[in-house]
Amino acid sequence: MTAGGSASMEDGEGKGGLRAALGGLTTRGRSFLAAGIAAAICAYVLGQGDLLRVGLLLSVLPLVCVTVLLRTRYRVAGTRRLSPSRVPAGTEARVHLRMENVSRLPTGLLMLQDRVPYVLGPRPRFVLDRVEAGGRREVSYRVRSDLRGRYPLGPLQLRLSDPFGMCELTRSFSAYDTLVVVPRTQPLPPVRLSGEASGYGEGRQRSLALAGEDDVIPRGYRHGDDLRRVHWRSTARYGELMVRREEQPQRARCTVLLDTRRIAYQGTGPDSPFEWAVSGAASALVHMLERGFAVRLLTDDGSSVPGEGEGGFAGSTQESAHSAGLMMDTLAVVDHSDGGGLSRAYDVLRGGNEGLLVAFLGDLDDEQTAVAARMRQRSGGAVAFVLNSAAWMHGSASDAALTASEERLRLLRESGWTAVAVGPGADLAQLWQQAGQQSSVTQSALSGGAPGGTTGFTGGWS
Repeated sequence: MTAGGSASMEDGEGKGGLRAALGGLTTRGRSFLAAGIAAAICAYVLGQGDLLRVGLLLSVLPLVCVTVLLRTRYRVAGTRRLSPSRVPAGTEARVHLRMENVSRLPTGLLMLQDRVPYVLGPRPRFVLDRVEAGGRREVSYRVRSDLRGRYPLGPLQLRLSDPFGMCELTRSFSAYDTLVVVPRTQPLPPVRLSGEASGYGEGRQRSLALAGEDDVIPRGYRHGDDLRRVHWRSTARYGELMVRREEQPQRARCTVLLDTRRIAYQGTGPDSPFEWAVSGAASALVHMLERGFAVRLLTDDGSSVPGEGEGGFAGSTQESAHSAGLMMDTLAVVDHSDGGGLSRAYDVLRGGNEGLLVAFLGDLDDEQTAVAARMRQRSGGAVAFVLNSAAWMHGSASDAALTASEERLRLLRESGWTAVAVGPGADLAQLWQQAGQQSSVTQSALSGGAPGGTTGFTGGWS
Protein backbone atom coordinates (compact mmCIF):
# COMPACT_ATOMS: atom_id res chain seq x y z
CA MET A 1 0.00 0.00 0.00
CA THR A 2 1.39 3.33 -1.03
CA ALA A 3 0.32 6.81 -0.06
CA GLY A 4 1.91 9.99 -1.23
CA GLY A 5 1.80 13.71 -0.70
CA SER A 6 3.85 16.76 -1.49
CA ALA A 7 5.08 19.54 0.73
CA SER A 8 6.23 22.91 -0.50
CA MET A 9 8.68 25.06 1.38
CA GLU A 10 7.43 28.17 -0.39
CA ASP A 11 3.92 28.22 1.03
CA GLY A 12 4.91 29.81 4.31
CA GLU A 13 5.39 33.38 3.11
CA GLY A 14 3.33 36.28 4.42
CA LYS A 15 2.59 37.56 7.87
CA GLY A 16 1.32 34.22 9.10
CA GLY A 17 4.40 32.47 7.71
CA LEU A 18 6.71 35.06 9.26
CA ARG A 19 5.17 34.59 12.69
CA ALA A 20 5.50 30.82 12.28
CA ALA A 21 9.12 31.21 11.23
CA LEU A 22 9.91 33.41 14.23
CA GLY A 23 8.24 30.79 16.39
CA GLY A 24 10.64 28.26 14.86
CA LEU A 25 13.71 29.94 16.29
CA THR A 26 15.85 27.41 18.10
CA THR A 27 17.38 27.95 21.53
CA ARG A 28 20.54 29.16 19.81
CA GLY A 29 18.61 31.61 17.65
CA ARG A 30 16.66 32.98 20.60
CA SER A 31 19.87 33.34 22.61
CA PHE A 32 21.56 35.28 19.83
CA LEU A 33 18.53 37.54 19.43
CA ALA A 34 18.27 38.18 23.18
CA ALA A 35 22.02 38.83 23.47
CA GLY A 36 21.94 41.24 20.54
CA ILE A 37 19.02 43.21 21.98
CA ALA A 38 20.69 43.33 25.41
CA ALA A 39 23.97 44.51 23.86
CA ALA A 40 22.16 47.18 21.83
CA ILE A 41 20.40 48.51 24.96
CA CYS A 42 23.63 48.58 26.92
CA ALA A 43 25.41 50.34 24.06
CA TYR A 44 22.67 52.98 23.95
CA VAL A 45 22.84 53.53 27.70
CA LEU A 46 26.65 53.61 27.87
CA GLY A 47 27.17 55.35 24.55
CA GLN A 48 29.42 52.61 23.18
CA GLY A 49 29.26 52.47 19.38
CA ASP A 50 31.33 49.31 19.04
CA LEU A 51 29.06 47.45 21.42
CA LEU A 52 26.07 48.64 19.39
CA ARG A 53 27.55 47.13 16.23
CA VAL A 54 28.09 43.82 18.04
CA GLY A 55 24.53 43.89 19.30
CA LEU A 56 23.16 44.58 15.83
CA LEU A 57 25.20 41.71 14.40
CA LEU A 58 23.93 39.30 17.03
CA SER A 59 20.33 40.40 16.46
CA VAL A 60 20.39 40.44 12.68
CA LEU A 61 21.97 36.99 12.21
CA PRO A 62 18.94 34.97 13.44
CA LEU A 63 16.56 37.25 11.53
CA VAL A 64 18.53 36.77 8.33
CA CYS A 65 18.42 32.99 8.83
CA VAL A 66 14.65 33.17 9.34
CA THR A 67 14.19 35.25 6.17
CA VAL A 68 16.39 33.03 4.01
CA LEU A 69 14.78 29.86 5.32
CA LEU A 70 11.29 31.28 4.87
CA ARG A 71 11.90 32.28 1.25
CA THR A 72 13.56 29.00 0.31
CA ARG A 73 11.57 27.49 -2.51
CA TYR A 74 11.89 23.74 -1.93
CA ARG A 75 9.36 21.30 -3.27
CA VAL A 76 9.63 17.83 -1.84
CA ALA A 77 7.35 14.87 -2.56
CA GLY A 78 7.07 11.88 -0.28
CA THR A 79 5.54 8.40 -0.43
CA ARG A 80 5.00 5.75 2.21
CA ARG A 81 4.69 2.00 1.64
CA LEU A 82 3.74 -0.62 4.23
CA SER A 83 5.07 -4.12 3.92
CA PRO A 84 2.71 -5.73 4.71
CA SER A 85 -0.29 -3.54 5.50
CA ARG A 86 -2.02 -6.27 7.55
CA VAL A 87 0.00 -8.16 10.18
CA PRO A 88 -0.84 -10.46 13.10
CA ALA A 89 -0.37 -9.12 16.60
CA GLY A 90 3.22 -9.43 17.76
CA THR A 91 4.59 -9.39 14.20
CA GLU A 92 6.72 -6.63 12.73
CA ALA A 93 5.87 -4.59 9.66
CA ARG A 94 8.30 -2.41 7.76
CA VAL A 95 7.45 1.12 6.65
CA HIS A 96 9.35 2.43 3.62
CA LEU A 97 9.61 6.19 3.08
CA ARG A 98 10.82 7.78 -0.13
CA MET A 99 11.56 11.48 -0.49
CA GLU A 100 12.02 13.15 -3.85
CA ASN A 101 13.23 16.68 -4.55
CA VAL A 102 10.96 17.89 -7.38
CA SER A 103 12.33 21.45 -7.44
CA ARG A 104 15.23 22.81 -9.45
CA LEU A 105 17.28 23.65 -6.37
CA PRO A 106 19.14 21.29 -4.07
CA THR A 107 17.83 21.07 -0.55
CA GLY A 108 19.68 21.73 2.63
CA LEU A 109 19.75 19.49 5.64
CA LEU A 110 16.34 17.82 6.10
CA MET A 111 15.04 16.15 9.22
CA LEU A 112 12.32 13.62 8.50
CA GLN A 113 9.82 12.51 11.14
CA ASP A 114 6.81 10.21 10.87
CA ARG A 115 3.94 10.18 13.35
CA VAL A 116 3.07 6.76 14.73
CA PRO A 117 0.89 5.73 17.70
CA TYR A 118 2.88 5.02 20.84
CA VAL A 119 1.81 1.35 20.85
CA LEU A 120 3.77 0.82 17.64
CA GLY A 121 7.04 2.06 19.09
CA PRO A 122 9.05 5.27 19.27
CA ARG A 123 8.54 8.02 16.74
CA PRO A 124 11.05 7.49 13.89
CA ARG A 125 13.35 10.36 12.97
CA PHE A 126 15.85 10.57 10.11
CA VAL A 127 18.40 13.17 8.97
CA LEU A 128 18.79 13.55 5.21
CA ASP A 129 21.82 15.27 3.77
CA ARG A 130 21.66 17.58 0.79
CA VAL A 131 19.29 16.20 -1.85
CA GLU A 132 20.14 17.27 -5.37
CA ALA A 133 17.51 18.50 -7.82
CA GLY A 134 15.46 15.50 -8.92
CA GLY A 135 17.22 13.29 -6.38
CA ARG A 136 15.62 10.63 -4.17
CA ARG A 137 16.30 9.28 -0.72
CA GLU A 138 14.78 6.16 0.81
CA VAL A 139 14.64 5.20 4.49
CA SER A 140 12.66 2.61 6.42
CA TYR A 141 11.69 1.68 9.96
CA ARG A 142 9.86 -1.11 11.75
CA VAL A 143 6.64 -1.07 13.74
CA ARG A 144 5.20 -3.74 16.01
CA SER A 145 2.16 -4.05 18.24
CA ASP A 146 1.00 -6.76 20.63
CA LEU A 147 -2.49 -5.25 20.56
CA ARG A 148 -4.79 -5.73 17.59
CA GLY A 149 -6.38 -2.68 16.02
CA ARG A 150 -6.16 -0.14 13.21
CA TYR A 151 -3.32 2.34 13.64
CA PRO A 152 -2.82 5.47 11.51
CA LEU A 153 0.67 6.26 10.28
CA GLY A 154 1.38 9.86 9.43
CA PRO A 155 1.26 12.54 8.41
CA LEU A 156 4.91 12.75 7.50
CA GLN A 157 6.77 15.85 8.69
CA LEU A 158 9.84 17.56 7.25
CA ARG A 159 11.94 19.89 9.32
CA LEU A 160 14.27 22.30 7.51
CA SER A 161 17.05 24.10 9.37
CA ASP A 162 19.60 26.72 8.39
CA PRO A 163 23.34 25.98 8.42
CA PHE A 164 23.84 27.93 11.67
CA GLY A 165 21.04 26.11 13.51
CA MET A 166 19.23 29.36 14.28
CA CYS A 167 15.80 28.39 12.95
CA GLU A 168 13.81 25.27 12.12
CA LEU A 169 10.67 25.14 9.95
CA THR A 170 8.29 22.20 9.85
CA ARG A 171 6.09 21.21 6.93
CA SER A 172 3.58 18.34 7.07
CA PHE A 173 2.34 16.08 4.30
CA SER A 174 -1.38 15.47 4.04
CA ALA A 175 -1.39 11.73 3.34
CA TYR A 176 -1.38 8.96 5.90
CA ASP A 177 -1.70 5.17 5.88
CA THR A 178 -3.35 2.64 8.16
CA LEU A 179 -1.69 -0.43 9.60
CA VAL A 180 -4.14 -3.20 10.49
CA VAL A 181 -3.00 -5.49 13.31
CA VAL A 182 -5.17 -8.60 13.21
CA PRO A 183 -5.46 -11.28 15.91
CA ARG A 184 -2.91 -14.04 16.13
CA THR A 185 -3.91 -17.24 14.39
CA GLN A 186 -2.85 -20.79 15.20
CA PRO A 187 -2.68 -23.74 12.77
CA LEU A 188 -5.35 -26.29 13.61
CA PRO A 189 -5.18 -30.05 13.06
CA PRO A 190 -7.60 -31.84 10.72
CA VAL A 191 -10.42 -33.49 12.66
CA ARG A 192 -13.86 -34.85 11.83
CA LEU A 193 -17.11 -33.86 13.46
CA SER A 194 -20.56 -35.35 13.23
CA GLY A 195 -23.35 -33.42 11.58
CA GLU A 196 -26.97 -33.88 10.67
CA ALA A 197 -27.83 -31.28 8.05
CA SER A 198 -26.92 -31.05 4.42
CA GLY A 199 -24.91 -28.07 3.46
CA TYR A 200 -21.64 -29.00 5.08
CA GLY A 201 -19.37 -31.97 5.18
CA GLU A 202 -16.15 -33.23 3.79
CA GLY A 203 -15.48 -31.91 0.33
CA ARG A 204 -18.24 -30.36 -1.71
CA GLN A 205 -21.79 -31.39 -2.43
CA ARG A 206 -23.37 -31.23 -5.84
CA SER A 207 -26.90 -30.03 -6.52
CA LEU A 208 -28.82 -30.84 -9.67
CA ALA A 209 -30.20 -27.81 -11.43
CA LEU A 210 -31.55 -29.90 -14.31
CA ALA A 211 -34.37 -32.18 -13.19
CA GLY A 212 -36.07 -32.76 -16.54
CA GLU A 213 -37.02 -31.12 -19.80
CA ASP A 214 -39.94 -29.32 -18.18
CA ASP A 215 -38.09 -28.39 -14.98
CA VAL A 216 -34.91 -27.08 -16.60
CA ILE A 217 -33.52 -23.83 -15.17
CA PRO A 218 -31.59 -22.14 -18.01
CA ARG A 219 -29.13 -19.33 -17.81
CA GLY A 220 -27.62 -16.94 -20.30
CA TYR A 221 -24.89 -18.14 -22.63
CA ARG A 222 -21.34 -17.35 -21.55
CA HIS A 223 -18.21 -17.40 -23.63
CA GLY A 224 -16.78 -20.90 -23.62
CA ASP A 225 -20.06 -22.76 -22.97
CA ASP A 226 -20.58 -25.97 -24.93
CA LEU A 227 -23.08 -25.36 -27.73
CA ARG A 228 -24.53 -28.82 -27.06
CA ARG A 229 -25.96 -27.39 -23.83
CA VAL A 230 -28.05 -24.75 -25.65
CA HIS A 231 -31.71 -24.95 -24.62
CA TRP A 232 -33.54 -23.94 -27.77
CA ARG A 233 -36.99 -23.62 -26.22
CA SER A 234 -35.76 -21.06 -23.66
CA THR A 235 -33.71 -19.35 -26.37
CA ALA A 236 -36.85 -18.83 -28.42
CA ARG A 237 -38.78 -17.65 -25.37
CA TYR A 238 -36.25 -15.07 -24.11
CA GLY A 239 -34.83 -14.00 -27.45
CA GLU A 240 -31.24 -14.70 -26.43
CA LEU A 241 -29.03 -17.74 -26.36
CA MET A 242 -29.74 -19.82 -23.21
CA VAL A 243 -27.95 -22.92 -21.94
CA ARG A 244 -28.87 -25.67 -19.50
CA ARG A 245 -27.41 -25.58 -16.02
CA GLU A 246 -25.38 -28.63 -15.12
CA GLU A 247 -24.59 -30.01 -11.71
CA GLN A 248 -23.21 -27.13 -9.66
CA PRO A 249 -20.78 -27.61 -6.80
CA GLN A 250 -22.20 -26.35 -3.54
CA ARG A 251 -19.60 -25.17 -1.07
CA ALA A 252 -19.73 -26.51 2.44
CA ARG A 253 -20.76 -23.83 4.92
CA CYS A 254 -19.44 -22.81 8.30
CA THR A 255 -20.53 -20.05 10.67
CA VAL A 256 -18.08 -18.86 13.32
CA LEU A 257 -19.94 -17.25 16.21
CA LEU A 258 -18.02 -14.90 18.51
CA ASP A 259 -19.58 -13.91 21.81
CA THR A 260 -18.55 -10.30 22.53
CA ARG A 261 -20.88 -9.53 25.45
CA ARG A 262 -19.16 -7.35 28.02
CA ILE A 263 -20.73 -9.22 30.93
CA ALA A 264 -19.42 -12.53 29.60
CA TYR A 265 -15.73 -11.72 30.10
CA GLN A 266 -13.51 -10.41 32.86
CA GLY A 267 -10.16 -8.72 32.53
CA THR A 268 -8.38 -6.90 29.72
CA GLY A 269 -5.08 -7.13 27.91
CA PRO A 270 -3.45 -9.53 25.46
CA ASP A 271 -3.84 -12.49 27.83
CA SER A 272 -7.48 -11.89 28.72
CA PRO A 273 -10.16 -14.47 27.92
CA PHE A 274 -11.82 -12.13 25.42
CA GLU A 275 -8.60 -11.83 23.41
CA TRP A 276 -8.26 -15.62 23.48
CA ALA A 277 -11.78 -15.93 22.06
CA VAL A 278 -11.04 -13.39 19.30
CA SER A 279 -7.82 -15.20 18.39
CA GLY A 280 -9.65 -18.51 18.42
CA ALA A 281 -12.35 -17.21 16.09
CA ALA A 282 -9.69 -15.91 13.71
CA SER A 283 -7.90 -19.28 13.73
CA ALA A 284 -11.15 -21.12 13.00
CA LEU A 285 -11.99 -18.75 10.14
CA VAL A 286 -8.61 -19.20 8.49
CA HIS A 287 -8.69 -22.97 9.00
CA MET A 288 -12.13 -23.44 7.46
CA LEU A 289 -11.40 -21.13 4.52
CA GLU A 290 -8.24 -23.08 3.75
CA ARG A 291 -10.38 -26.24 3.68
CA GLY A 292 -12.68 -24.81 1.03
CA PHE A 293 -15.64 -23.89 3.23
CA ALA A 294 -17.83 -20.86 2.63
CA VAL A 295 -17.39 -19.10 5.96
CA ARG A 296 -19.01 -16.17 7.68
CA LEU A 297 -18.33 -14.42 10.98
CA LEU A 298 -21.30 -13.83 13.27
CA THR A 299 -21.32 -11.89 16.55
CA ASP A 300 -23.79 -11.93 19.39
CA ASP A 301 -25.37 -8.66 18.24
CA GLY A 302 -26.36 -10.24 14.91
CA SER A 303 -23.66 -8.63 12.76
CA SER A 304 -22.54 -10.88 9.91
CA VAL A 305 -19.34 -10.60 7.85
CA PRO A 306 -18.75 -10.60 4.91
CA GLY A 307 -22.48 -10.00 4.51
CA GLU A 308 -22.38 -10.57 0.76
CA GLY A 309 -24.00 -13.35 -1.18
CA GLU A 310 -26.65 -15.74 0.05
CA GLY A 311 -26.88 -15.83 3.81
CA GLY A 312 -23.80 -13.68 4.26
CA PHE A 313 -21.38 -16.43 3.26
CA ALA A 314 -18.48 -16.00 0.89
CA GLY A 315 -19.94 -16.74 -2.51
CA SER A 316 -17.05 -18.28 -4.43
CA THR A 317 -13.48 -19.36 -4.21
CA GLN A 318 -12.37 -16.13 -5.86
CA GLU A 319 -14.03 -14.17 -3.06
CA SER A 320 -12.41 -16.17 -0.26
CA ALA A 321 -9.31 -13.98 -0.01
CA HIS A 322 -11.39 -10.81 0.00
CA SER A 323 -13.85 -12.26 2.51
CA ALA A 324 -11.01 -13.42 4.74
CA GLY A 325 -9.61 -9.90 4.69
CA LEU A 326 -12.97 -8.41 5.66
CA MET A 327 -13.41 -10.84 8.54
CA MET A 328 -9.88 -10.35 9.84
CA ASP A 329 -10.27 -6.57 9.61
CA THR A 330 -13.46 -6.90 11.63
CA LEU A 331 -11.74 -9.00 14.27
CA ALA A 332 -8.91 -6.45 14.41
CA VAL A 333 -11.26 -3.83 15.85
CA VAL A 334 -14.01 -5.91 17.44
CA ASP A 335 -14.83 -4.84 20.97
CA HIS A 336 -17.25 -5.74 23.71
CA SER A 337 -20.92 -5.28 23.00
CA ASP A 338 -23.34 -3.90 25.56
CA GLY A 339 -25.93 -6.54 24.75
CA GLY A 340 -26.82 -9.08 27.38
CA GLY A 341 -27.86 -12.03 25.27
CA LEU A 342 -27.38 -14.22 22.22
CA SER A 343 -30.92 -13.81 20.88
CA ARG A 344 -29.92 -11.62 17.93
CA ALA A 345 -27.38 -14.15 16.75
CA TYR A 346 -30.04 -16.84 17.16
CA ASP A 347 -32.41 -14.87 14.93
CA VAL A 348 -29.78 -14.64 12.18
CA LEU A 349 -29.36 -18.39 12.08
CA ARG A 350 -31.96 -19.83 9.76
CA GLY A 351 -33.43 -23.28 10.14
CA GLY A 352 -31.78 -26.37 8.74
CA ASN A 353 -29.16 -25.18 6.22
CA GLU A 354 -26.55 -23.30 8.21
CA GLY A 355 -23.89 -25.96 7.93
CA LEU A 356 -21.30 -26.16 10.68
CA LEU A 357 -21.49 -23.77 13.65
CA VAL A 358 -18.33 -23.04 15.63
CA ALA A 359 -18.94 -20.84 18.66
CA PHE A 360 -16.56 -19.12 21.07
CA LEU A 361 -18.63 -18.28 24.12
CA GLY A 362 -17.93 -16.44 27.36
CA ASP A 363 -19.69 -16.97 30.66
CA LEU A 364 -23.21 -18.30 30.23
CA ASP A 365 -26.12 -18.06 32.61
CA ASP A 366 -29.13 -20.36 32.48
CA GLU A 367 -31.02 -18.17 30.03
CA GLN A 368 -28.16 -17.85 27.56
CA THR A 369 -27.42 -21.56 27.85
CA ALA A 370 -31.01 -22.23 26.74
CA VAL A 371 -30.61 -19.85 23.79
CA ALA A 372 -27.36 -21.54 22.76
CA ALA A 373 -29.03 -24.94 23.04
CA ARG A 374 -31.72 -23.81 20.58
CA MET A 375 -29.03 -22.66 18.15
CA ARG A 376 -28.00 -26.26 17.70
CA GLN A 377 -31.34 -26.98 16.06
CA ARG A 378 -30.50 -24.44 13.35
CA SER A 379 -27.19 -25.94 12.23
CA GLY A 380 -25.92 -29.16 10.73
CA GLY A 381 -23.28 -29.59 13.41
CA ALA A 382 -22.09 -27.44 16.28
CA VAL A 383 -19.05 -27.14 18.52
CA ALA A 384 -18.67 -24.63 21.34
CA PHE A 385 -15.57 -23.46 23.18
CA VAL A 386 -16.86 -22.12 26.48
CA LEU A 387 -14.59 -19.89 28.57
CA ASN A 388 -14.75 -19.48 32.31
CA SER A 389 -13.62 -15.90 32.98
CA ALA A 390 -13.39 -16.36 36.75
CA ALA A 391 -10.92 -19.21 36.36
CA TRP A 392 -8.89 -17.09 33.92
CA MET A 393 -8.69 -14.17 36.33
CA HIS A 394 -8.04 -16.03 39.58
CA GLY A 395 -6.40 -19.22 38.36
CA SER A 396 -9.23 -21.33 39.73
CA ALA A 397 -12.95 -21.09 40.38
CA SER A 398 -15.03 -21.93 43.42
CA ASP A 399 -16.69 -25.31 43.71
CA ALA A 400 -20.10 -23.76 43.13
CA ALA A 401 -18.90 -21.98 39.99
CA LEU A 402 -17.30 -25.16 38.66
CA THR A 403 -20.49 -27.11 39.32
CA ALA A 404 -22.59 -24.50 37.50
CA SER A 405 -20.15 -24.46 34.57
CA GLU A 406 -20.21 -28.25 34.24
CA GLU A 407 -23.99 -28.25 34.39
CA ARG A 408 -24.21 -25.77 31.51
CA LEU A 409 -21.74 -27.77 29.47
CA ARG A 410 -23.87 -30.86 30.09
CA LEU A 411 -26.98 -29.04 28.87
CA LEU A 412 -25.20 -27.96 25.71
CA ARG A 413 -24.00 -31.49 25.03
CA GLU A 414 -27.47 -32.93 25.60
CA SER A 415 -28.84 -30.49 23.03
CA GLY A 416 -26.33 -31.74 20.44
CA TRP A 417 -23.37 -29.42 20.91
CA THR A 418 -19.81 -30.66 21.07
CA ALA A 419 -18.98 -28.47 24.06
CA VAL A 420 -15.39 -28.00 25.26
CA ALA A 421 -14.39 -26.11 28.41
CA VAL A 422 -11.55 -23.62 27.94
CA GLY A 423 -9.19 -23.14 30.86
CA PRO A 424 -6.67 -20.34 31.42
CA GLY A 425 -4.08 -20.19 28.65
CA ALA A 426 -5.47 -23.26 26.90
CA ASP A 427 -4.00 -24.34 23.57
CA LEU A 428 -6.62 -24.08 20.83
CA ALA A 429 -5.04 -26.84 18.70
CA GLN A 430 -5.38 -29.32 21.56
CA LEU A 431 -8.96 -28.24 22.23
CA TRP A 432 -9.72 -28.59 18.52
CA GLN A 433 -8.40 -32.15 18.65
CA GLN A 434 -10.42 -32.79 21.80
CA ALA A 435 -13.57 -31.59 20.04
CA GLY A 436 -12.93 -34.11 17.28
CA GLN A 437 -12.54 -36.92 19.81
CA GLN A 438 -15.79 -35.96 21.54
CA SER A 439 -17.53 -35.91 18.19
CA SER A 440 -16.23 -39.40 17.39
CA VAL A 441 -17.64 -40.73 20.66
CA THR A 442 -20.97 -39.07 19.92
CA GLN A 443 -20.98 -40.50 16.40
CA SER A 444 -20.34 -44.01 17.72
CA ALA A 445 -23.24 -43.66 20.14
CA LEU A 446 -25.50 -42.50 17.30
CA SER A 447 -24.38 -45.12 14.79
CA GLY A 448 -27.66 -46.95 15.16
CA GLY A 449 -29.78 -43.81 14.80
CA ALA A 450 -29.87 -40.37 16.31
CA PRO A 451 -32.47 -39.32 18.86
CA GLY A 452 -35.68 -38.08 17.42
CA GLY A 453 -35.51 -40.24 14.32
CA THR A 454 -32.59 -38.42 12.67
CA THR A 455 -29.50 -40.20 11.50
CA GLY A 456 -26.07 -38.76 12.13
CA PHE A 457 -23.23 -38.83 9.65
CA THR A 458 -19.67 -37.66 9.75
CA GLY A 459 -18.88 -34.31 8.20
CA GLY A 460 -15.40 -33.14 7.37
CA TRP A 461 -13.53 -30.74 9.52
CA SER A 462 -10.40 -31.45 7.62
